[in-house]
Amino acid sequence: MSRYLKIAAAQLGPVHLADDRKSVVKRLVDMLREADSRGCKLVVFTELALTTFFPRYWMEDPAQIDAYFEKEMPNDATRPLFDEAKQLGIGFYLGYAELARENGESHHYNTSILVGSDGNIVGKYRKVHLPGHDDNRPDAAYQHLEKKYFEVGNLGFPVWQMYDHIVGMCICNDRRWPETYRVMGLKGADLVMLGYNTPNSNAYHPEPVHLKMFHNLLSMQAGAYQNGTWVVAAAKAGAEDGYGLIGGSCIIAPTGEIVAQALTEEDEVVSYDCDLDLGQYIKKTIFDFDAHRRIEHYGLITEQTGVIPQPED
Repeated sequence: MSRYLKIAAAQLGPVHLADDRKSVVKRLVDMLREADSRGCKLVVFTELALTTFFPRYWMEDPAQIDAYFEKEMPNDATRPLFDEAKQLGIGFYLGYAELARENGESHHYNTSILVGSDGNIVGKYRKVHLPGHDDNRPDAAYQHLEKKYFEVGNLGFPVWQMYDHIVGMCICNDRRWPETYRVMGLKGADLVMLGYNTPNSNAYHPEPVHLKMFHNLLSMQAGAYQNGTWVVAAAKAGAEDGYGLIGGSCIIAPTGEIVAQALTEEDEVVSYDCDLDLGQYIKKTIFDFDAHRRIEHYGLITEQTGVIPQPED
């Protein structure tokens, strides 16, 4: 038995400081329509899709910071995207900066939502693995201040039923950590969706330029294969006000193979008719978790964060 679902990764070209949300949403709607014209039923948009990647900028004024965050979803700016999705009968993943009120307090998260074909929100994820730093480093080529502007996500790695499949979400740096995929893999995920904004150079260590894309793909291909799941990843690409992003949006099969990939650094839709049952043979053989995992030996993974060198015998 095979269960096919045609999915699109909607890569977003640069979003500049001067661009407003309505103009960005129009671009998202255009790509949603393009995906629909190809017969796609699910579209993955990128991380922090509605604005430029603002964590590269040092800001101290709370009002200036909060201007990049969404207090509700959908809102006036994003309503056209939800309405179009409902009209077309197509679901989507969307990343944005969320300003949430919880227990009478304000909280800032790097968030993604899953929206069903009826235009209603099915699920929410908040980024767990926040990269970068929270101190001002003005001499760096660029800054990466997610630890300053966001709190660590508090929802774990949930999964949802959508189109009769089990699907999960993560965001950007989460894709580099094997625990991300394994937690969702243990919940039976057939598909992991993610968006990312990744600089095209390393600001803190000299390394060959090609390694940025190599490591981007390596982590996702490994996560797909080791958990028998599809991975659909949508990037922000190109130069945002002079700061380059790698792009490389792609669709990866449970075999670890890249079956579709963006070729530009602009708005671009890539799609593939995904057999969501393909990963079952992997889950039942080489990565049969029930038969082969030995959790009695994995305790250190959840007991320790940093490296503590073990003494020699």
